[in-house]
Amino acid sequence: MIPYGTVEEASFALGRNLTWLETVWFDYSATKSDYYLYCHNILFLFLVFSLAPIPLVFVELARSFSGWFDRYKIQPKVNYSLSDMFGCYKDVMKMFILVVGPLQLVSYPSIQMIGIRSGLPLPTLSEMLPQLFVYFLIEDYTNYWVHRFFHSKWGYENIHRVHHEYTAPIGYAAPYAHWAEVLLLGIPTFMGPAIAPGHMITFWLWIALRQIEAIETHSGYDFPWSPTKYIPFYGGAEYHDYHHYVGGQSQSNFASVFTYCDYIYGTDKGYRFQKKLLEQIKESSKKSNKHNGGIKSD
Repeated sequence: MIPYGTVEEASFALGRNLTWLETVWFDYSATKSDYYLYCHNILFLFLVFSLAPIPLVFVELARSFSGWFDRYKIQPKVNYSLSDMFGCYKDVMKMFILVVGPLQLVSYPSIQMIGIRSGLPLPTLSEMLPQLFVYFLIEDYTNYWVHRFFHSKWGYENIHRVHHEYTAPIGYAAPYAHWAEVLLLGIPTFMGPAIAPGHMITFWLWIALRQIEAIETHSGYDFPWSPTKYIPFYGGAEYHDYHHYVGGQSQSNFASVFTYCDYIYGTDKGYRFQKKLLEQIKESSKKSNKHNGGIKSD
């Protein structure tokens, strides 16, 4: 809760006039408790889980009906109906209601403990961007090792096999997992804000961006125009799709966001071998077609 009664008091305390965004934030949050503001996270997660995959639903349906987007589908032999995708969404919402939502409600003491603030001033862009970058790096590294644990014999058979029911991922399947996996993967997500705490708005943005990234990674489509193509060492949909395609036997491509951990620890060899092999097959096919096209019959 902001400890000022009026905008004028807040301006006097900061030694400057509030920005337009800070005035909006003051008007909205001044009389609300920090716990109430933190619980907005439930709404944001619900909106991301529900709305972010919708464009991918239309892409999948358009491809099924007309063949549009076939060239971008990573596993083109797999088709999902509207019923299939809605069924996945319903399962995700069950997990959201029974696990994710309650977890948000009871985890506020940890937010207090690490010192995430909700008052003024609001964070600047130059403050938020480095923090978000650090959050992604920390989450990626810690998630890598948790994910490797999930692919141990016990971890896979008892927990992670649920997430791998989708050998060809779809957007709604990004948070589709066993309840224990949802809880354990919350630790890497929380590690960044715990090490470098910031503003509540930065925390909201981090949670939303991480889930949107996971949905993009599980999209099942490799779009050449995706802005993530320009992020160094970013894995993306094609990279993670291989992990799902191999399934329970996969000891490759554990990274959640970037690829450096897989490269450093040698867990991308299978993927790189397959990619090199496919490139050789494509090149050989091009040469063969060119040769056959150049043969003239008498």
